[in-house]
Amino acid sequence: MPRVFGVDLPREKRADVALTYLYGVGLALSKKVLNEAKVELNKRAKDLTDKEVAQITSVIQKSNLKVEGDLRREVQQNIKRLIDIRSYRGSRHLKGLPVRGQRTHTNARTRKGPRKTVGGLLKKPPSPK
Repeated sequence: MPRVFGVDLPREKRADVALTYLYGVGLALSKKVLNEAKVELNKRAKDLTDKEVAQITSVIQKSNLKVEGDLRREVQQNIKRLIDIRSYRGSRHLKGLPVRGQRTHTNARTRKGPRKTVGGLLKKPPSPK
């Protein structure tokens, strides 16, 4: 199983699709990287040699692409900055609500999580006198 930047690539997938398992690498970028590393797109990940995996890794490093840990860290720092400066977007992140103007009266379940029932007090039965 080939490892690139600490991520195990799925063995049975084609190389261009397998590279998309790296955070920050989409299909277009994976094809570009494979072409630059002179690796066939149709080749399965399990058929990649150690030399080809090393070429792919070096191409990503040379092109100064942020992938995996570096990119995740940068995104988290950006969110933390928005929260620290008390921006509207930062407050939405903090509250766990949609950030980009979507409605929340209905929908937004992905961002808000499962429904939380807010129940009022039930009427107490009259006490016997």
